[in-house]
Amino acid sequence: MSKGFLGVFEQMVLLGILRQGENAFGLEVRREIESSTGRKVSRSAFYTTLDRLEAKGFVKWTSMVSDSPRRIAPIRLFSVTKKGLVALRDSRGALEALWRGMDEVVEG
Repeated sequence: MSKGFLGVFEQMVLLGILRQGENAFGLEVRREIESSTGRKVSRSAFYTTLDRLEAKGFVKWTSMVSDSPRRIAPIRLFSVTKKGLVALRDSRGALEALWRGMDEVVEG
């Protein structure tokens, strides 16, 4: 049986959530990805990926009420599920296996 490995951006989103921990709200996770990678993250790509990860059972969220009087709607706090951690480890392992012995080839 073949495993379905995560795409690069899916891995970035999961790692961003893990890095933010108890502060894993959408904006903070996007900022984490941008500051860690130097890559601009569009809102639509980010939330589409979160929806896909949630459908796969890799991410869950809880609704939180904001302390800000300017924010009326609840905000979502994201977390990575056990299934998401397994998928992240599997994807990392596959890439590490492919990279083994390739440093000299890639670096010339």
